[in-house]
Amino acid sequence: MGKDESSSYVSLRRICYTLVFLSSVCSFLLLYWSSYFSITCFPGLEIPVEENQELNLVTFPSSWNSLDFPTEAPPRFLKIGVFVKKWPDEDHAGGLERHASTLHRALAKRGHELHVFTSSSTNITLTRNLHFHLSNPTAAGYLDQSTIWKQFQAENSSGRPFDVVHTESVGLMHTRSRNLTNLAVSWHGIAYESIHSDIIQETLRDSEVAQSNILKERIIKVVEEIRFFPRYAHHVATSDHVGDVLKRIYMLPEERVHIILNGVDEEIFKPKAFKGGDFKLEFGISESKSLILGLAGRLVKDKGHPLIFEALKQIFNESRRFQESVLILVAGDGPWGARYKELGPNLRVLGLLNQAQLARFYNVIDIFINPTLRAQGLDHTLLEAMLVGKPLMATNLASITGSVVVSPEIGYTFSPRVDALKKALYEVWKDGRVTLQHKGQFARARALKLFTATKMTAAYERLFLCIAGNKNGTNGNCNYKNNSTGRSWP
Repeated sequence: MGKDESSSYVSLRRICYTLVFLSSVCSFLLLYWSSYFSITCFPGLEIPVEENQELNLVTFPSSWNSLDFPTEAPPRFLKIGVFVKKWPDEDHAGGLERHASTLHRALAKRGHELHVFTSSSTNITLTRNLHFHLSNPTAAGYLDQSTIWKQFQAENSSGRPFDVVHTESVGLMHTRSRNLTNLAVSWHGIAYESIHSDIIQETLRDSEVAQSNILKERIIKVVEEIRFFPRYAHHVATSDHVGDVLKRIYMLPEERVHIILNGVDEEIFKPKAFKGGDFKLEFGISESKSLILGLAGRLVKDKGHPLIFEALKQIFNESRRFQESVLILVAGDGPWGARYKELGPNLRVLGLLNQAQLARFYNVIDIFINPTLRAQGLDHTLLEAMLVGKPLMATNLASITGSVVVSPEIGYTFSPRVDALKKALYEVWKDGRVTLQHKGQFARARALKLFTATKMTAAYERLFLCIAGNKNGTNGNCNYKNNSTGRSWP
């Protein structure tokens, strides 16, 4: 009997030791995977860089915007070739065009010599260090690859060759880019992102409308991109989500994928209370409203305007108090501008605004709403509103929740459904102006850290210096050291 008790005691001890061991292993794995997913699944949460820590920028997994690069003159001035489908009109440009103009004008001001290969345009103004090589676009609106390649080769052989080549998306096609080891492409939308947009559009499709084959076609497009993307030497993802997709789905080596988030001019988009007052007078905006909501951009279907139109229409029918206490300002033009007028006098369509007017518009509103159904790229309007100090309310697309609205302190997100959008609008209304002001402070702090034109330009400049250095056999600019006493060039 004693022997049986002793055996039972030993067995019990073994079970206890086993449970303790398994518990320790599980705790370790939990910590490991929590750390892993905090980086991989939530890339918008920047990786902290310790004091005096040295990094290899080429494999840095987070956005370069989060790093502090030197502000003084660079160690060398580069000759940079730029391919962009269209050079923008500053006040009426899409996201890709705005990015091209903001970035390359800033690099020219920094002293670099830029040569822009683009289609003929009336929007070009002469700027020091910025040279344009114009050509007629194809019937489909793309750059004529044969012509721009001849222009590029002529300039490349005219004394000093290009140190770096930069193409905005497929400005330079992969058939021409594959032999350029010093080339970087910035992606402002890839086919894999578009699949999410297509799914949303399909779920919102009226039953009377025939089903589209777009999803099947899009998957084929993704496969095509996976095949030709390796022909570009370096890839710049303009959102954390795209950086992850390029590495995992498109299977590009991590040393060829770099995350540099979009940035906008912080000297234009900043808090200016007095400018807001002028804007109210100009557009006859009453001071009596308890809340002012703002939307801006192209007033078209894929920007989510049918969705928010229906949500507001239902809320106005449900709550007269909401309708009378809230003013909605819509900046932009498009087919839905006329439809919005059906919602009554508490919704104002302001039309197209230039950048200075947009800055004043953001200063007037209490929160900026972006109901976009397009998952591609990183919308500049979100960044502009944040820099002015406004909280956001946006569709919970991966690029937005992964890089911009990364926490409730910055704003609100919603699924692209009418009921979810209504719930978010009611929540904003319930929270009120004081809560929104607090959220706006958090939004501006994040924007100053990541989304200024200065931060974006510094990150691209360092990437280009790194690429140019590797070409010449030196790579000091591919390394980064965090030093609180000041950042200096290697």
